[in-house]
Amino acid sequence: MTTLRRLALVVIAFGSLVVGAWAQVFPRSFYDDFPGLGRVWIAVDGPYNEHLVRDVGGLNLGLALVAVVALITANLLLARVAGAAALLYGLPHLVYHAAHADLFDATDAVANLVGLAVAALAALLALAAPAHTRTR
Repeated sequence: MTTLRRLALVVIAFGSLVVGAWAQVFPRSFYDDFPGLGRVWIAVDGPYNEHLVRDVGGLNLGLALVAVVALITANLLLARVAGAAALLYGLPHLVYHAAHADLFDATDAVANLVGLAVAALAALLALAAPAHTRTR
């Protein structure tokens, strides 16, 4: 597995683990406080729904698991599956937030979209990066 694909899987695993654990274990805090440091990105977009927040947490934990197992086993097919799953989740998420960037001040809108774009790019790289690095 290439270093680029491994890096992409680390980004997927880390981001999904942070979001998933926070949303699953502390759903109200996730809603009120995500992404942290005094910023609020979830509560500005509708009323609190514990069921929905916990579903997002579970989805992200499942995605993190697949990415971690792909990293541990170095299985190319599993890495591509993790990338495809992350892309199926991340690209519509990015499109939604791009269409609703007006919910945020400029700093939060940019940070949100950059973070989601990095996640989508990592997903694409995990899915489509070359299978092998060529040597000279």
